[in-house]
Amino acid sequence: MLDARSEKSLDGVHRDLYVITRLAYVISPVKFIVTEGLRTLEKQKVLFASGASKTMNSRHLTGHAVDLAAIIDFDGDGTLEVRWDEGLYVKLGKVMYEAAKTLQLPLQWGGDWQYDWKDKPHFQLPWKEYPK
Repeated sequence: MLDARSEKSLDGVHRDLYVITRLAYVISPVKFIVTEGLRTLEKQKVLFASGASKTMNSRHLTGHAVDLAAIIDFDGDGTLEVRWDEGLYVKLGKVMYEAAKTLQLPLQWGGDWQYDWKDKPHFQLPWKEYPK
């Protein structure tokens, strides 16, 4: 079961992305939390100004995107901590795609973007099938 923070982060997220994320959590070999879903315009402006986001047309603004963070137990003490390891995000990409395929829903992953930068924690519903 997703933790309370993740559930809160899923508030306002499009139902299709919500069910993809929930199924992915159940089948994922990598534990994760949802760090962000629906985002306010004010927060987007701050993220864009700081360079943390590359667009003012983010799918987060409409509830069509989520950001995930892989969590692992670093030292075996049972405490899970966020881990920004590329290999973990490749695994999360695969499991999110698997969940979407199982549910017969389209999904895009920031790790597949053809830009000069990738956004591996980012997953979104495609513009074509889910316009604003």
